[in-house]
Amino acid sequence: MKKIFYLFLFIFWTSTGVQSQSQVFDIRDYGAIGDGETLCSVAIQSAIDACTAAGGGQVLVPAGRFLSGSIRLKSRVNLHLAEGATLLGSTRRSDYDKNKWYALVLAQEVRDIAITGRGTIDGQGTALAADTDRMYKEGLLAGGYKDNRTHESQRPQLIDFEQCTKVMVSGISLLNSACWVQRYGRCDSLTIDGIKVVSMAFWNNDGIDLVDCRHTLVQHCNINAADDGICLKSDLKDKACEDILIRHCTIRSSASALKFGTNSYGGFKRIKVHNLTIFDTYRSAIALEIVDGGVLEDVEIKHIRAKNTGNAIFLRLGHRNQRVAPGQFRKVHIKDVSVEVPKGRPDEGYALPGPPVKEPHNLMPSSIVGLTDHAIEDVVLEDIRITHAGGGRCAVACVPQDSLHLVPEREKDYPEFSMFGELPAWGIYARHVKGLTLKKIRLTLLESDYRPALIQDDVQGAKIGRISVRKR
Repeated sequence: MKKIFYLFLFIFWTSTGVQSQSQVFDIRDYGAIGDGETLCSVAIQSAIDACTAAGGGQVLVPAGRFLSGSIRLKSRVNLHLAEGATLLGSTRRSDYDKNKWYALVLAQEVRDIAITGRGTIDGQGTALAADTDRMYKEGLLAGGYKDNRTHESQRPQLIDFEQCTKVMVSGISLLNSACWVQRYGRCDSLTIDGIKVVSMAFWNNDGIDLVDCRHTLVQHCNINAADDGICLKSDLKDKACEDILIRHCTIRSSASALKFGTNSYGGFKRIKVHNLTIFDTYRSAIALEIVDGGVLEDVEIKHIRAKNTGNAIFLRLGHRNQRVAPGQFRKVHIKDVSVEVPKGRPDEGYALPGPPVKEPHNLMPSSIVGLTDHAIEDVVLEDIRITHAGGGRCAVACVPQDSLHLVPEREKDYPEFSMFGELPAWGIYARHVKGLTLKKIRLTLLESDYRPALIQDDVQGAKIGRISVRKR
């Protein structure tokens, strides 16, 4: 089965995206001026339209700074950003259009599209978000206002592709979004290869969002984001993220580095994640969440190196969406993971750091938590090495071993590693789990902690072998 998976991905990846074509449509030939001040939306769109009408090819953005509002890619078009080229997002909210979400580069229900090159897309997100707020306060936008900002549905992203087939995004740099950096919804045969993301211009700056995508490869990406780094979501109960390979990426996040959820209506199936380097990340290195009735199954995560990260592993089956039955969380294998959990804030000094936890607590353990009548099933943690700062004191917060019932269930709450407040273990805490295998686990404590390393509460069929616990 594993060989078939990789063979399929190789075949799909090598055939994905717009092939090199001789036809080149230079946006300057359609009136674009690269002075960073002249709005070039019409010129760029004209080049795209001419390219697709001619049967496809390359729309060239040459060196220079080309200011633009929303543009739409069409079938058989490769938007190529040459080295030294910057596609500069307009700071006027009125210059943007949308699929479901507003964005600078849009595509919907097209095939064989690409964004390639060594150039940059810069969303100028801080100024754009300010103009979005202005329009909302003047009654020109809907969507609501919360946490001192306009709703994310009104703040433009850099890329939003919806229901597209055979998509390639390669080599480019993506900077300064007013919301999520890039969203791919229900796309099939998608490759994201060798891109750089630096986006801390405003809130909700997820690095990459894959929403109900299939047959997807993400590799060799470098992400520095104010929100989740690489995030898989599922918005529709009859869809799912399926057959996805993520590998050889570096992530820094003021939320979680690798996250499945929060939206989890359909789920996540047959996902492999290999070789991530994670650093200075506020929440979890690995966060897998099913809270909206979906199914998470057949997930393999291995070869993860995380330093200065607030939490190692967070696995959660919850029931946020009360309109449907709880989902299913099963068949997860996490192997060869090394995480260092520090004492202070891991994202100290970064713009837009993660929000403080409101309840008193000591440093959190890794946690695997299901529901009382819907357990997480068949989880294997193998060759896991966690170095934990420790220092937990009852004077800060305390859940004694004989009072495990004091840990709240919070089945409806937003899922994150700190959602239960103080937890009674410093290393690994598991509750409502069927079939938990822990082998080759090494837990290292830097300062003494009042809690034990491992607590299992309502765990059935546990298999434990070769656990090492030591204080350095």
